[in-house]
Amino acid sequence: MTHAADIHVARRPDHKSFATGRQKLLGHLAGLCFAALVAGSFSFGALAAPHIGPAAINAARFLLGTTIMGVATWLLIGSGALARPRAPWRFLVLGGLMAIFFVTMFVALQFTAPVSTGAVFTLMPLMSAGFGYLFLGQVPRPLVVFSLVVAAAGAIWVIFRGDLDAILGFDVGRGEVIFFFGCACHAAYAPLVRKLNRGEPVLAFTFWTLMATGIVIAAYGLREIFGTAWADLPAIVWAVIAYLAVFTTAGTFFLLQFATLRLPASKVLAYGYLMPSIVILYEGMLGHGWVSASVAAGALVTVLALAVVVFSRDG
Repeated sequence: MTHAADIHVARRPDHKSFATGRQKLLGHLAGLCFAALVAGSFSFGALAAPHIGPAAINAARFLLGTTIMGVATWLLIGSGALARPRAPWRFLVLGGLMAIFFVTMFVALQFTAPVSTGAVFTLMPLMSAGFGYLFLGQVPRPLVVFSLVVAAAGAIWVIFRGDLDAILGFDVGRGEVIFFFGCACHAAYAPLVRKLNRGEPVLAFTFWTLMATGIVIAAYGLREIFGTAWADLPAIVWAVIAYLAVFTTAGTFFLLQFATLRLPASKVLAYGYLMPSIVILYEGMLGHGWVSASVAAGALVTVLALAVVVFSRDG
């Protein structure tokens, strides 16, 4: 079933054509699942951040995640899909962008709260719309642009914790600044997937991107990786690594690429607008406390903006 869907999108006529009917619905469902899984990585990642370095935890998750995706690709498509890909530099570009995103996320979690990083993540759709125009010539409709701006305003309200004085003084934290640059790389990644895909099945394309991301992270954090006392890590770290590897590495890479090959880049990452609301829910359920009504209102604005973006016409 997956293979058939992969063939369907591999024959798209150009970068400005989008899926319709069932394929479009599946693309939106993939975006929704992507948001829910990524939101979990902020809350769960914060539990592991004090015990392990960002390069080490990401190297471990990508080793496991790449292995899982490789086995899935071999079982569902066949060993031929794992042969050396054409133009492997494409995957180093994509892997490098995602490596920056994942490392900066864990660095940022050492300085700021999961809700704030989740809010910064919601700025990606607006950035992705810009990269979509730059790389693919995708021009979002005025209503979509307006909704992206409104949602970005809601995200900024959450980032500054509903403090108007902090917004006027632009009192943004170190963690938010670090993660903003990582999110810019992620925003560029989404349209580049569509530009650089040469008809490979989504599973195979995901496998090679995961491998490249892991290689870049390992090269960056080699000293940290070998300096980590792996045998002494608490159980929570291994639980988080397992979650990240299965759900927010193999799972979200597949979902993001699946959706990107069917929907405009701005719409795919627009599901990130759900991030603050989902992270707020996760943090409350984990017993870390609930945000103020003012901050929750900012998160609600992003959700309403998502609805406008999703139901607007493509192209």
